[in-house]
Amino acid sequence: MNGSIQITEAALASLIGLTAHEVPGVVGMAPANLKEGLSRVLGRAQVSDGVVIGKDGARYTADLYVVVAYGVSIPTVARNIAERVEHTVKTQAGLELAATRVHAVGVQRV
Repeated sequence: MNGSIQITEAALASLIGLTAHEVPGVVGMAPANLKEGLSRVLGRAQVSDGVVIGKDGARYTADLYVVVAYGVSIPTVARNIAERVEHTVKTQAGLELAATRVHAVGVQRV
């Protein structure tokens, strides 16, 4: 195979956001910063909202800001998110994350 494949940080963030939404106990994602919060207020939410991609040397890191359902085990949901995200990124993007950090920033009744 000649050439190379580039996966942008935006594509990686979208993949991670979609994966996190599939985990039982996740109600949604929370804005990771002020700019994202303003976009959401203005009605422009994206699947990558609540996902911040960083770099650790040559490898990517992922911070996920999630809202979980009331009554679930937050540590269990966070562990499930991290495991599923790492697996999906490895199998679908061919990348290994240097770190996956899940921040439970809210709890909501569903």
